[in-house]
Formats: sequence, C-alpha cells, structure tokens
Amino acid sequence: MRVLVGYAPGERGDDALALAALLVRTMKAPLTAVHVHPPPWPTPGPGAVDAEWVAYLKGQADEALARAAARLGELGVPERDVALRVHAHRSSGRGLIQVAGDVGADLIVAGSAPRGRRGRVAIGSTADQLLHGSPVPVMLAPRGYAARPPKRIARMTLAYWRRQDADGPLTAAAAIAERLGAELRLLTLVLRPPGLAARFRVPGGVLDRQLAQAEEDLRYAAGLFGGGTPVERVTAIGTDIAKTLGTVDMLHGEVLACLSSHEGPLRKVFLGESSGKIVRAAPCPVLLLPRGAAAPTVGEKVQVR
Repeated sequence: MRVLVGYAPGERGDDALALAALLVRTMKAPLTAVHVHPPPWPTPGPGAVDAEWVAYLKGQADEALARAAARLGELGVPERDVALRVHAHRSSGRGLIQVAGDVGADLIVAGSAPRGRRGRVAIGSTADQLLHGSPVPVMLAPRGYAARPPKRIARMTLAYWRRQDADGPLTAAAAIAERLGAELRLLTLVLRPPGLAARFRVPGGVLDRQLAQAEEDLRYAAGLFGGGTPVERVTAIGTDIAKTLGTVDMLHGEVLACLSSHEGPLRKVFLGESSGKIVRAAPCPVLLLPRGAAAPTVGEKVQVR
C-alpha cells in the first residue's frame, strides 16, 4: 500500500507529515511526499523573466522537499521508504490526484486549512478538490495534529448508514484498519425529529423506530465480517450531527471514516452534506472512502480505488 502526502512548508504540511509518517511506520509502506507548485506562465514573456520565475519555483520546491525529508527522518520514516516528487499544477489538490495516479498511490494524506479551529479538520481549496474527485481514499489531519501525534492508530470508527452501495466501502475501511492494527467500531448517529417532538420520547414512536432500525443495520454491517473480526457497534442520539458526534468517546489515536455521497460518481471520493458535517466536527483525522470502494481479494494488497 503506497501512501502519498502533500507537503508545503508550514503547520498544515507538518500535520500531514505527522499523520503520513504514523501510517507508513505502522504498515511498513512506501511513502511519496509531493510538493505542488504553480506551472510557468503559459504565454512566453521576456526570456530573463521566465527563467527567473522557473528558477524561483525550483528553489522553493527544493527547499520544501528538503524540509519534508528532514522532518520525516525525525519522525522515524526510513529514507529508503521515501520518494520525493515535485509537480506543477494550477490546483494543488488536482496536482496531488495526478501524482497519485502516476505513482500508483492507494491513499492520499493532506493537512487542514490554516484558518481552521485547532483540533478540527478545516477544508481548504486543496482538501476540497481531493474530497470531490480523488479516485483513492483521502485522509485529512486536523489542525495542530503534529503537536501531539499518537504513537499508533488505536481505533477506526466508521460512520455508517446502511444503503445499497455501502458494503464495499465498509469492507475497504475494515481492510485498512486491519493493516493499521486498529480496532474497528461502527457508529450510527440517530437524529431526533425537529421541534417539540425532540423533547419527548414516546415508546414505539419515531425515535424508537429509528433507533431499532439503526441497531438492526449495525448488526447487519458487523455480520459482513463473520465472527473473526470483533466489531463494536454504537448508536448515538442527538438533535444535530455535530452535537451528537460530540457525545461519542474518541481515543487519542482515533480515525473517523466516512462514506462518500451516494449522489457522487462511482470510484471517486465525493463529500456529501452529512459527511461534510461529520468531517468538520471530528476531533481526529478523517478518512473519506470513494463511492463503491471495495476491499482487495485474498492475497492482494489493500487497494481501495
């Protein structure tokens, strides 16, 4: 399983490196660190100006990758497992997707936008492009992750709603959790009806029916793994996604996985409304799986494209 991490100097890049390093150390996987910079001007100008601009971009890229390599060494990633790449593209997210295709990456790791709340994922332009078109899973580090990274990924919690195309991504997430040596937990958020009805719980009412359906769906999902994989099942009740997710315990070393919207294209990550709210409220790294992703067959590497 090859991991690709996008890097630019600064806190966002350091957060991405800390998460990527944790993943590749655990899985003993190769890592490609990529710095995406703007391309040269498409319209030729005075030769000296063009040459100066190209030289500036090269200098910035070389400096960025030198920092990335040094930081990865400090994080315990062997130099032999790291490949460094520079890529020119007008959009950093699209550039990362292109390089992921070139090197056969199975997972893209990126940091949060610098304007976001510390300890939460903030979706900037790079992450937005990844979350609306990546053909491989995308993992985002919350802002400030590098300041106190865990020693290991302890558990993966998958936000689950049963639907026709959910089984493949579910088993794909479980395969990644297995590679990470992490426990697997299935979580369904049950939202109370709005208005006055939210204050009361009538036996056999709407909320009880929702809860019963959620528990049945979680039993079905856990059954996909047979008896060999212990799977914790959790339902959380609340009035909105962010507040309800806040009532769920999260470990230091948690990863929260989400499915792509069923309205998005097949084999692509596509952040929907509910998943978007979960991503922004999560106090840990988040993993977004492409719609229709599937786990590998026996003997095959984890490749959930």
